[in-house]
Amino acid sequence: MSSQPRPPSTERLGPLHRLALRTFRVLPRPLRMLAIRWVAPAHTVGALCFLEQDGRVLLLRQHHREGWTLPGGLLNRGEDAGAAVVREVCEETGLTVEVGLPFAALVAPRSRRVDILFHVAVDRPVEVHANGEATGAAWLRPDEVGEVDEPTATSFVAWTSWRATGGGMHTGRLLRA
Repeated sequence: MSSQPRPPSTERLGPLHRLALRTFRVLPRPLRMLAIRWVAPAHTVGALCFLEQDGRVLLLRQHHREGWTLPGGLLNRGEDAGAAVVREVCEETGLTVEVGLPFAALVAPRSRRVDILFHVAVDRPVEVHANGEATGAAWLRPDEVGEVDEPTATSFVAWTSWRATGGGMHTGRLLRA
C-alpha cells in the first residue's frame, strides 16, 4: 500500500468544478486572462541590489522607509527585474551598474510582495550621492547596520545564506561611478 498522495483527477472534482473548467477552456483568451487576474492574488514586484565593497554593503535612508534600506524599487509595468534594479540604483545613488542573474527571489505572501535580489561587486571605493527617494547613503558592514525595514531584513537573511554557499555566481559589476 502506497502512502504517496495521488494527484487530483477529474473524477474527484465536483460537477460544478468540472463545468467551470470546461467553460473556462472555451472562453476567448482575453476573457480567460481577465478571469485569472480577478481570481489570482495580485503581488507587487520589486528588485533590490546588494552593492558590496570590501565586506560593506551600500544602504540608503529613504523618506518612505524606516531604518536602512537596500537600493532598489518596484518594477514598472512590463519592465524586466534586471533593468529595474539598474534604473533604481542609478536614480537613488548615481551609480551605473551591470547585473547578472538574480541570486534569490523572495515571496512575502501576507504583504503580497515579491523581491528579486541582485548582487554587484564593487571593486573600488566610490562616492555615492543620495538622489531621488534616498536621503542618505552609507557603506556598512552587516554588524553595523542596526534598524532596517522588514524587506531589507528578509533580504539580508537570503544574502547571508547565499554568501555562505560561496556566492560568486549571479553577480554584477560597477560600470561607472
